[in-house]
Amino acid sequence: MTSVPPAPSLRLLLARAADEFALTTALLFVAVTVVRWLRDPGSALRVADLDAALAVIGVISGIVLTGLILSPPGRRSGGHTNPAVTVALWVMGAFPGRAVLPYALGQFAGSAAGTALGRLVWGPAVSRPAVAHAAIRPAAGWHPASVFLAEAGGMMLLILVVGFVMARPGRVHRVPCAIGLSVGLVIVLLGSRSGGSINPARQFGPAVLSGQTTDLWIYLVAPVLGAVAGAWLHRLLARRPVGSRTLPVPRPHEADPEAWTRGRPQARR
Repeated sequence: MTSVPPAPSLRLLLARAADEFALTTALLFVAVTVVRWLRDPGSALRVADLDAALAVIGVISGIVLTGLILSPPGRRSGGHTNPAVTVALWVMGAFPGRAVLPYALGQFAGSAAGTALGRLVWGPAVSRPAVAHAAIRPAAGWHPASVFLAEAGGMMLLILVVGFVMARPGRVHRVPCAIGLSVGLVIVLLGSRSGGSINPARQFGPAVLSGQTTDLWIYLVAPVLGAVAGAWLHRLLARRPVGSRTLPVPRPHEADPEAWTRGRPQARR
């Protein structure tokens, strides 16, 4: 019989939320830095072509995100840096519900802190229209409904990829690379269209500090709904028959007590 592990202590929960704050701060600082150097007209490294710039941004973002997940704070907290990912892992039974809000608050606070740090380090160049604190903007011809569907769909596909890798014990170590590659591809494919955010925390700080909040609700809501849809589809598809048995996604009480700090469930011993 499997015993029910104790819920994570408040102290541990807050420590992991602090890790998420630090990771998201670093992520947004890098985002502001990259956009400042690649898009500011006065930059010696400026890439004039938007698609080419997005390709570079996508590669850098994927590498940085993978590195953050593999860093000590990332290994401790799971390296979500994205409220939508946190919600998806909860829906999939790989993350405790009581930790969702502290994680999300840490991520949003880190978003604001990282953006503000970028402004402090790089000065007025970050406020120029071409940079705009790295705020994400959809293409001029894109209707809000199209942006919503693209952001939700991109997040749903990301969660399905993560769920597919997590469901195979021999491939769990590939999750950080799978996330980095997927996020990079989303930026390249959707960056010049919907914006390619798929992360409420990625847009929150830049939008608030730049004052570009018109479509902010889309970038806050769409990724979360897409993540929930992806998690639901993962749970549906994961219940595949093996002989006369099924393999359901592990419930929290079936997981290792400390597995949530690594962002994935463990098989029952």
